[in-house]
Amino acid sequence: MSDETFSPEPPAAPIRSRTPMIVGGIAFLGGIAVTAGAIQLGARLPYGAAPTPAPVVVTPQTLPAAQQAALGGADLATLNAREAELAAKLDQLSLRVRDVDGSARVASSYATRAERMMIAFAARRAIERGQPLGPLAAQLRERFGERHAEAVDTLVRTAAEPVTIEDLRVALDTIGPRLLSAADDSLWNHARRMLGDLVVLRQADSPSPRPADRLRRARRSLEAGQVEAALAEVAHLPGVDAGGSWVAAARRYVAARQALAEVEQAAIESPAVAATPAGPAAAAPADSTGA
Repeated sequence: MSDETFSPEPPAAPIRSRTPMIVGGIAFLGGIAVTAGAIQLGARLPYGAAPTPAPVVVTPQTLPAAQQAALGGADLATLNAREAELAAKLDQLSLRVRDVDGSARVASSYATRAERMMIAFAARRAIERGQPLGPLAAQLRERFGERHAEAVDTLVRTAAEPVTIEDLRVALDTIGPRLLSAADDSLWNHARRMLGDLVVLRQADSPSPRPADRLRRARRSLEAGQVEAALAEVAHLPGVDAGGSWVAAARRYVAARQALAEVEQAAIESPAVAATPAGPAAAAPADSTGA
């Protein structure tokens, strides 16, 4: 036997003391692998993509039949009330349109009447001044020729041969001496007339029939613008035949004034305007029950 002293070997470390280290290393490596795989998978997916949630199925709840009938009746009543309200508004708008249309027609009639009056008054001014009508003749025929053709023709003829009160007064002064005696008056007739004028029986309120007094009254009537009265006095003078031209001019003057009065009256009369029909009554609200 050897003399060497064998020292006892140290006891081997137990195997169990290395197992946790091995498991930890494997877990560490696995974590690294999982992390690397997650990074690669995230790079392939679009940014911000989120998983689609699963659809949720909702089962509608069925209302009781009585509640459904009540809701349906309420909707129908609301629709009927709304329809009645809209119908009333439409009726109001229709009435407003009728009012505007009637006002426009009335304004047009007044404008037409004003235009006719201006034409008539312009014609009077031209006739009284002894001036030609000019364009007024066409306006008179257009505005008044249909219903007052004779009056318009009289005005046109008078304007072609104008005569004024001043013309009549001057002419009467000129022919006055010839009007006092007839052209074929004999000496015997002249003497009888002079003797008859010495004694005249008449009522106190009646005018004198003597020719000189008649001529004097005719002149006063002309100064007052009363051509008809002057014409009546001249017509009873013994020498009226010598004043035929004056009588014709005075008659044209009177006829022209009568025609002017007719035209002016027609201008003042308002043209007929159709009455605006009454609007329909507003629709009555529908029954709230919808019956």
